[in-house]
Amino acid sequence: MRIHITIRDQRFQATLDDSAAARDLAAQLPLTVEMTDHGSVEKTGPLPSPLSLDGQPAGADPDVGDVGYYAPGNDLVLYYGDQSYYNGIVVLGHMHDDAAERIADMDGPITATVTTFDN
Repeated sequence: MRIHITIRDQRFQATLDDSAAARDLAAQLPLTVEMTDHGSVEKTGPLPSPLSLDGQPAGADPDVGDVGYYAPGNDLVLYYGDQSYYNGIVVLGHMHDDAAERIADMDGPITATVTTFDN
């Protein structure tokens, strides 16, 4: 499934994987997430409801540009830097083009609006 992520005046596209967690995220769309910066590698913010962890490994080593879920915090995560393997990380999909680079240039907290591709 393709989604849009809008932050400030910029719009990004991403493709979600075919997983229980990604389907749970898609079922919550559209949504707005208040996100903060963590470790100069990711923006994170709480989701309204937890995502399923069915079929997921204990953790993951996300790539730059991945869309993820941090299960212990119930957070949506946009990875714009290199994050190492960590228990509780679930990779949901990947942002297209230069989205990670553009998000890296955004200082401080952000508000991300996530919608289906049709919206």
